[in-house]
Amino acid sequence: MKKNLNKNSLIRYSRQIILKNIGTIGQKKIINSKVLIVGAGGLGCPVADLLTRSGIGEIGIVDYDKVSLSNIHRQTLYTLKDINKYKVQIIKKKLKSINNQVKINIYNKKVSEKNLNNIINKYDVVVDGSDNFQTKFLLNKFSLKFKKILIVGAISKFDGHVFTFDFKKKTPCLKCFYQTEPSDEILNCETEGILGSTSNIVGAIQVNEILKKILMIGKDLKSNILILDLLNLKFRKVLFKKRKNCICSNL
Repeated sequence: MKKNLNKNSLIRYSRQIILKNIGTIGQKKIINSKVLIVGAGGLGCPVADLLTRSGIGEIGIVDYDKVSLSNIHRQTLYTLKDINKYKVQIIKKKLKSINNQVKINIYNKKVSEKNLNNIINKYDVVVDGSDNFQTKFLLNKFSLKFKKILIVGAISKFDGHVFTFDFKKKTPCLKCFYQTEPSDEILNCETEGILGSTSNIVGAIQVNEILKKILMIGKDLKSNILILDLLNLKFRKVLFKKRKNCICSNL
């Protein structure tokens, strides 16, 4: 059943609604959208926070980790009181305290071939906030299968990458860019390090891409990767093409 805007919603989202590209029609699109976030860490926290504040109607969050002390400097939805507690349980309470109008579904598990079939098809948009390429390629595979919008993020040190895929259309996929699976050491914050602001900036860009796709406004990253070098303030887009014999080539 479609949700409508009440008086409280009009006040809560007034600063968005006043934007000529959004209005009440756009806000209704937002509150009737469903977004799945895989990973509740450095990317997942700002994504979940900002989507909740924007009024997304239903958010699913998948993660099986517990909060650790080393998470606190960048994963903004956790505090010292949350250490050794499951992230998804903490994040649900925090998000409901921000916006109790948003439905929050949590999945305290590791994504796999078996469980993604039963999870991913319930949502309109899939957000990758994972820290390993196995999960990223798995989300790519199932987003292709169910023709979902997939927003991929990756962070390391002072650097970030963002991809936007709309698999309802003919578009390259993540496998077209990474022809071989890179080493997860690239994304290992424990060994490579990460600046907290880097993860939050990249997460915010992912949210910006999500909302633009829901609202069908602006330009997205179709067939491009956005590369951020935040140490030197360099931003660039790199075009890549659909690769022959890729898993997406026959779709």
